[in-house]
Amino acid sequence: MRASDRAYATLLDEIQNGALPPGAVLGEVEQAARLGVSRTPLREALGRLVADGLVAQQSPRVTVVTPIDAGDIREIFEVRRALEESAARLAAERGDAAAFADLADEFARTDVAGVAGPDAYYALIARFDRRLDESVANEYLTAALKTVRTHLVRVRRLARDNPDRLAVSAAEHRLIASAIAARDADLAAHATHVHLHNALTNILESLKLGRS
Repeated sequence: MRASDRAYATLLDEIQNGALPPGAVLGEVEQAARLGVSRTPLREALGRLVADGLVAQQSPRVTVVTPIDAGDIREIFEVRRALEESAARLAAERGDAAAFADLADEFARTDVAGVAGPDAYYALIARFDRRLDESVANEYLTAALKTVRTHLVRVRRLARDNPDRLAVSAAEHRLIASAIAARDADLAAHATHVHLHNALTNILESLKLGRS
């Protein structure tokens, strides 16, 4: 792995998991020394994070982690809704029906309150997303989805894991996967719309509770 890729992956993970919170200052000299890379690959990594919208340049040598608030989250979900509803429709037309039927069964069996808990559930979501991307077969759409998902990792961390909501989310994903397997594009898009509406409502409510 190139030094710039390694630096990017480390900083991305730290921003997404909260180790580098909004407002954290990323000094070029300090970060290069901490990550064990020279300043050229660090600049490349920071440039990619700027393009992602996760950091902003304050000065030539100082970058900060961007803030994220309720307004940002609403805007992210506006884009997410347009992209994911389209992706669900395309997957129903082009995807492997048997593969989505299997995913629907997995969502039906998932136990968000079990030993593996949310981690296993999010791993299943990641597999669903990969299958969705493969089915869409549209590089422009999947590239846009990748950008949105980069921000969603941060958004999910801001919203506390709620077992009741995760159980409902699993049922919502089961319906989406089942609709895709049945080649019902309208139902797949509608089920995606309902899921995203509920997800946004839950995240915004979690933010309110976190501030109270």
